[in-house]
Amino acid sequence: MVAKIEWHPDDLFPRLGFIVTNMPMEADRITRFYNLRGTAEQHIKEGKQAITWTRLSSKRFFDNEVRLQLHALAYNLGVFLQGVELPEEMADWSLTSLQTRLKKIGARVVRHARAITFQLAEVSVSGNLFNRILAAIQRLHAPPAPT
Repeated sequence: MVAKIEWHPDDLFPRLGFIVTNMPMEADRITRFYNLRGTAEQHIKEGKQAITWTRLSSKRFFDNEVRLQLHALAYNLGVFLQGVELPEEMADWSLTSLQTRLKKIGARVVRHARAITFQLAEVSVSGNLFNRILAAIQRLHAPPAPT
């Protein structure tokens, strides 16, 4: 049994937790292992909720395989966006937040003689924040090609 005590700056009392296991390791390694396991489970949960990668409703194996690969690609794109140096307001956004705030933005397309304009709703992302997100994405560079 490992007792885990965490002190957080804004808490009045420490947080107590216990890990009961039969793993023959030192307490630090057991704590690190279970913390990493919890992190992995959070990623799986977020993949299920944000991307619905468990919705494989086709009867054909190939169709489900392609759908799961597309879900994995969407998940990797979301994780990539979390790693990009995006504006500070987005530092704690999860994949679900990215999806609901960026992907599901209502827009109206206005066509003029020389230009097409997208008028975006500012429900969850302001125009200023959206422009800073686009600027951060434009600053990305592809890795150098192997020689």
